[in-house]
Amino acid sequence: MACTVMARTNYQSSLEELRDDVLYMSEVVAERLRAGLDALERKDERLAREVIEGDDEINDMYLELEGTCVDLIALQQPVASDLRFIAASFKIITDLERIADLAVNLGGYALDAQRDLFPDVDMQRIGRTTLEMLDDAMSAYADEDADGCYAVADHDEEVDAMCEAASELVVRDLIEGDYLGDGEGDEELESLMQDVSRLLLTIRDLERIGDHAVNVAARTLYMVENDDELLY
Repeated sequence: MACTVMARTNYQSSLEELRDDVLYMSEVVAERLRAGLDALERKDERLAREVIEGDDEINDMYLELEGTCVDLIALQQPVASDLRFIAASFKIITDLERIADLAVNLGGYALDAQRDLFPDVDMQRIGRTTLEMLDDAMSAYADEDADGCYAVADHDEEVDAMCEAASELVVRDLIEGDYLGDGEGDEELESLMQDVSRLLLTIRDLERIGDHAVNVAARTLYMVENDDELLY
């Protein structure tokens, strides 16, 4: 009997440790996202390279936690509620790893960005909103807060609207603006199109970060209430 109690205690400790480790990974990913946004705003090459070179650390965290989830399922045969927690945690770390990849993209865009052609596009506002969504989603995971999950999903509509408006602004300004003066050649045109492409990719990636935050909220809601309403 004592061995059974001890084994159960160790198992519960392992579940709590998994939660703590997932939350720690989310903190590191959020910090990388902040750094990527800062690098993009300041055109900071050093900071951009730190974000890019730090991706291996995130990948190592992901692989270690993936192994933990697999071991807990294979060795402990968890009951339904614990199984949902482990499965949700596994899916959440997958979304966190992908957010980190998108932060790396921001670092790459920061290295390539030489000028701001469209100052009216408030990329930082979009970035701050997606970062808030990620923080709120992880708080819902930590607190097992179903209402918080719905709030994150509702917030995604705001991000989608901001991204759509930003993309439309870029295209409209490109059509209406005089970005190539008389006598400019193919090289200048190519440079302009690269800048436009980079900006549109940045908008797309920020929208994807918001989508991953919603995924975290959806998995958390399923974990807490066995409710798949937000899954898609």
